[in-house]
Amino acid sequence: MLELVSGKWSGYYQLMRVNKPIGMLLLLWPTLWALWCAASGMPPWPILAIFIAGGTIMRSAGCVINDVADRDFDGYVQRTQFRPLVRGNVSLLEAWVLFIVLSVFAFISVWYLNTLTIGLGLVGLTVTIIYPFMKRITDWPQLVLGIAFAWGVPMSYAALDGEIPIAAAVLFVITYCWVVAYDTIYAMVDRDDDIKIGVRSTAVRLGKNDVKFVLTLQTIVLLGLLFFAIWQNFGLLFYPAWFIGALLMWYQARLIKDRNPADCFKAFLNNHWFGCVIFIGIAMSI
Repeated sequence: MLELVSGKWSGYYQLMRVNKPIGMLLLLWPTLWALWCAASGMPPWPILAIFIAGGTIMRSAGCVINDVADRDFDGYVQRTQFRPLVRGNVSLLEAWVLFIVLSVFAFISVWYLNTLTIGLGLVGLTVTIIYPFMKRITDWPQLVLGIAFAWGVPMSYAALDGEIPIAAAVLFVITYCWVVAYDTIYAMVDRDDDIKIGVRSTAVRLGKNDVKFVLTLQTIVLLGLLFFAIWQNFGLLFYPAWFIGALLMWYQARLIKDRNPADCFKAFLNNHWFGCVIFIGIAMSI
């Protein structure tokens, strides 16, 4: 009995990807960018805590609904063949209940913010639910994920300013391009398996043009951040961080040029450091 309970909790733990925090970090960094920019410095502790907690919970909910949507495919993909729903140590009903519970807690976390932010939170939840199913009906599911992972930007400005200024829209577009770029790299890891089982992605759709697509988006991100920094009068300390970020993207480009799945996965993981470096630059220069 104890082994069964332990197995269940282990399954929930893995279903929420608590053991793989990279997704939470990639969601967190642009949110922190936006919070610091909107507050012109350190945001109030309660709002910072709400966004960190809410983002973490929402990311876990997104992982659960993703595994629910992919349960009939994950067993055929090398990277995902041991996920809890595939192994059967978490039932489909339990996964749905877990998703609902996490979604409720995520909604509660933003309930104390203003009406605009609550409304944006509901939109973000909707996009999170829709995204996993996009892999069945479009070659461009990464374009939907880009919205979900960049949604913390307008929410941050809304929470602090009560509106969504032009600066928020510009930073959202920059973040969106970054997310689509790194998730295309992520899709390159599974491309061979995805082609076999009929899962669609930008990596599958673009074929040999995938690297050019990623490099184009990364160029937009770097130039966009440079423009944003000048426009928002960032201090000089931002620019060394931007330069390091550019070097990290150059490193990623080197990793993905031969499309080796292991190297593509390294490049995907490296985006955590890009987000971190840019955040440090913003925090030091505002």
